[in-house]
Amino acid sequence: MNRKIIGKTLGFLLLLECVFLFPSAFIAILDHQRELLGAFVASMAVAAGLGLSLSFLCRKAEGRYYAREGFLIVGLGWLVLSAVGALPFWISGEIPHYVDALFEVISGFTTTGASILTSVEDMSRALLFWRSFTHWLGGMGILVFLLAVVPMGKGGYSVHLLRAESPGPSVDKLVPKTRQSATILYSIYIALTVLCVLFLLAGGMPLFDSLCTAFGTAGTGGFGIKNSSMAAYSPYLQTVCTVFMALFGVNFTVYFLLLLGKIKQALLGEELRLYLGIMLGSMALITWNILPLYGGSVHAALHDAAFSVSSVMTTTGFATADFNLWPQLSRTILVILMVVGACAGSTGGGIKCSRVLLLLRSLRTRMRQMLHPRSVSLVRLEGRTVGEETVQGVYTYMTAYCAIAILSILLLSLDNLSLETNFTAVMACLNNIGPGLDLVGPTGNYAHFSDLSKLVLMLNMLLGRLEIFPLLIMLSPHTWRRAA
Repeated sequence: MNRKIIGKTLGFLLLLECVFLFPSAFIAILDHQRELLGAFVASMAVAAGLGLSLSFLCRKAEGRYYAREGFLIVGLGWLVLSAVGALPFWISGEIPHYVDALFEVISGFTTTGASILTSVEDMSRALLFWRSFTHWLGGMGILVFLLAVVPMGKGGYSVHLLRAESPGPSVDKLVPKTRQSATILYSIYIALTVLCVLFLLAGGMPLFDSLCTAFGTAGTGGFGIKNSSMAAYSPYLQTVCTVFMALFGVNFTVYFLLLLGKIKQALLGEELRLYLGIMLGSMALITWNILPLYGGSVHAALHDAAFSVSSVMTTTGFATADFNLWPQLSRTILVILMVVGACAGSTGGGIKCSRVLLLLRSLRTRMRQMLHPRSVSLVRLEGRTVGEETVQGVYTYMTAYCAIAILSILLLSLDNLSLETNFTAVMACLNNIGPGLDLVGPTGNYAHFSDLSKLVLMLNMLLGRLEIFPLLIMLSPHTWRRAA
């Protein structure tokens, strides 16, 4: 194992986090909040001190780097960034319990949007900005950002980082060079974010609100800066978020193909069609189901149904209505959507539409083989044959996903809360959606849980965002015993 390259990269990440904290510190200066500024300065000092120390101690890092280093850097990197990122909340005293502060920042970085806060509007603007900014940083991936701005080593190391952090059953580079792929991804991400901010500003939303809302929309995170989430804003602003949440749930390869002029290839992809089909179909069903609650107003019902479906399927978590009060059919559809999630290669969570497609195709192939044992049936996706390794990877992922979900629900049951609360809390955190049902519904929060349950849910958030394997590999003693 190349421990020095791991330490060196973690040092780079901490130095980046120090830089990322600066805008929030600047807001504290503008708001004349000296004590809060001190909390950010102290946090930046910790990040810079640890980052410089690791960079100096591991300055002579060399040699070849493999998948193990990539998985360990991703797993350790997210833990270290979260541990330091929680410091401003804790040092300032606005979230006095460190476990709660850690829960909030992990929820931010993993774009989950689950919160322990009972009144968001009581928090200072600087911390609200940092809270929302963590969504944007975690949306495309902090390691992907590092790949885009810092030249990395040889030996396929950067590819391993990209694959370990990027969502989906398989990760392909947009162009041959990994750094260029990361740069393209972040360029598209930034462009869409800026476009979202402009549309929000055009609707009369203040600049601060626009930035925080765009960060949550782009990262599909869902931290709001108002207690009512998006319900307090105009229908136009809600519609802008509906559209942009759906856009950020699309595989970013689609946008790259559109930029290359390959419109047919981009828009006729099987995953995109499934994603849009499920989304539009769910909007229609829920609109019909909740119509009596809206006095027969199709427009009002469709507006809230479209927003909720876009928010839940992309695992964003914004809300304009308390869907916890909707009929059982609508609530069930939303729970299914939070599990299915968005497209691979997007900023959304869930198990991803591509995995659903692969599972369905694999099921069909297996049934054909049972009927015709001598036939050769291959699983195909997007016009290409899918390798057995990828299919087995999906099976393994789903096995681990179910096992983690069951164990987590059992552990949460120690708090003696309702099954609906525990089940949807685990699903919401494991799929990085945020709100669930009952006590953790759109108008609820996660403050009811014990520290043990919060730690379990934090682990769920990290496992969901990193797609399980990087964290499991990092926690395996086998990973640390074997010498490279």
